[in-house]
Amino acid sequence: MKVSVGVPLKVAFRPWVEGLENVPAEGPAILASNHLSFSDSFFLPAVLDRKVTFIAKAEYFTTPGLKGRMTAAFFKGVGQLPVDRSGARGAGEAAIRSGVEVLERGELFGIYPEGTRSPDGRLYRGKPGGLARVALATGAPVIPVAMIDTEKIQPPGKVMPKLMRPGIRIGEPLDFSRYHGMEHDRFVLRAVTDEVMYEIMKLSGQEYVDIYASAAKRRIAEEAKAEKQAEKQAQKALEKARSSTK
Repeated sequence: MKVSVGVPLKVAFRPWVEGLENVPAEGPAILASNHLSFSDSFFLPAVLDRKVTFIAKAEYFTTPGLKGRMTAAFFKGVGQLPVDRSGARGAGEAAIRSGVEVLERGELFGIYPEGTRSPDGRLYRGKPGGLARVALATGAPVIPVAMIDTEKIQPPGKVMPKLMRPGIRIGEPLDFSRYHGMEHDRFVLRAVTDEVMYEIMKLSGQEYVDIYASAAKRRIAEEAKAEKQAEKQAQKALEKARSSTK
């Protein structure tokens, strides 16, 4: 996949990278990145010599039919691990176990602390469970990463990507060994997560929003639904007014 996917991506989009020297040549490390686009999980591994393992929703691996099998093979090839997200708590525990297993093998583990893609390009509050617990349980350094402009290449709903140069800024590793053994302290988990998000914000230059991205998505969907209903009601009122004048 480094050759079949990574090389064409680098040739076609020519991503620029800063801070590549901050990724260790060997040994475990956590790459904690903002999440702007579906393509983030492809551009970041493409610019690194080492394999990066991310977690992905289980539906990518269980869809039936030829297309489903091809999709599953592709995601396995690019280093994605399936996680069942049907139950919030179960999904979180599965993600933590997956991360710990990857790091115990001395590999790189990629994670998006926001939990989902940003709905509007801003940086949202990090979820304290997965990232912080994996970091404290393993002692692996956390390397903040900022993806730049990837949301402009393939916005949600667009099939064909736009050819432009995305950027990747990689920060210096963060050491949280001072919190070793405190992975079940919710205040420590929040402190670790907020420190990582602050470093990502400095690297990306994004506006920070102190709510979860999932909540923002729900609010945007509700506002769109309310606007659509208002338009329907206005249209009905207009049609009623026209019929009464005839």
